Amino acid sequence: MTRQDRTQNLPQPFDAAFLADPWRGYVRLREAAPVHRIALPDGSPVWLVLREADVRAWIADPRLSVNKARSGVGYKGFSLPPALDANLLNIDPEDHLRLRRLVSQGFTPRRVEDLGGLVQAAADRLADGLAADVDAHGSADLVTGFSNPLPLVVIGDLLGVPEADRRPFSEWVGTMLTPEHPGQVVEAIGRIHRFLEELVAARRAAPGDDLLSALIAARDEGDRLSEDELVSLAFLILMAGSENVQHLISGGLLTLLQHPEQLAALRAEPELLPGAVEELLRYALPNQMAIRRFPVEPVEIGGVAVPAGDTVMLCLASAHRDPDRYPEPDRFDIRRADKAHLALGQGVHYCLGAPLARMEIRIALETLLGRFPDLGLAVPAGELQWRTSFRSRALRALPVRGTGRRGR
Repeated sequence: MTRQDRTQNLPQPFDAAFLADPWRGYVRLREAAPVHRIALPDGSPVWLVLREADVRAWIADPRLSVNKARSGVGYKGFSLPPALDANLLNIDPEDHLRLRRLVSQGFTPRRVEDLGGLVQAAADRLADGLAADVDAHGSADLVTGFSNPLPLVVIGDLLGVPEADRRPFSEWVGTMLTPEHPGQVVEAIGRIHRFLEELVAARRAAPGDDLLSALIAARDEGDRLSEDELVSLAFLILMAGSENVQHLISGGLLTLLQHPEQLAALRAEPELLPGAVEELLRYALPNQMAIRRFPVEPVEIGGVAVPAGDTVMLCLASAHRDPDRYPEPDRFDIRRADKAHLALGQGVHYCLGAPLARMEIRIALETLLGRFPDLGLAVPAGELQWRTSFRSRALRALPVRGTGRRGR
């Protein structure tokens, strides 16, 4: 059988109706079969893995490589330049462990604890601004006024990114992930590439007490990083440290507002907040998929034979709503006993910034609920606009209203 024979006439499930309610679509696919051979919107053939047990088993299995060089069908994805592509999401254990050790110095328990004051101060300041906007206009957009800028303050401080440059970077990443037309992807990647090269040059000329300066020193003095690896790590840390946390704050708050009994329980028992964060990571994760993978040898997933070099997509959105793992998986329950999820990865690819992400989400929600005792949506939920793709689902805006208390 030729490659063309294997890839033509594949189903393409990710149409507008599917993306409007992906969880219902994943139920249909998961009930039909645990693994499907489909085409992505760009026509690329992939194996879509849907059941939680399979996703959990294979997300950390070394037989599935994240290195695009292992692709037998020339997978390109975003077609990132080498200076953005040599990061932890695209390399296998040997180089991965070397780079991970270098980056981990920025996410030690002590460093994360020290960042707690910065996160709280930023959350208080942004809540002040949100309250002022609500007082002045009757409502305010929580996405632009709170959830998007908060992680940028933290990750920008960690990497030494000038404040004026943080929001443009976030907007370029958003365009790259969910463009309105294909040409925007190339333009956004070009802007990101130039920005990071200029940032590295600036930090090299004037080092500071930040993670990027430390990585530059490792590159220039110990030669433990290539220049491409250096820029790629900066790209990954900035993108991963802002994108997902931004959308989990806004999507998490929306989830709480749409489940008033859960919100009331959380207000009555603030000690439930850490568990609520874990349930939000399962229930409202913006990432629909884990990073694509390529079998280094023929494998069997969910009873299906997958050839070496094919593209495998492990579907987190489906896994997190799998009734074989989670009782009543579509029910949002901050007291859910089984708090295990795959939102932050597994094994060697477990997110280095997981403790920081959890802390940011917790402080963000705690601050908002404390400052706005009657926080609510300013528009019907059906009018909310979403940024959707097969990769992610995130709010474009979240208009809210409420009475803001004075800051702490």
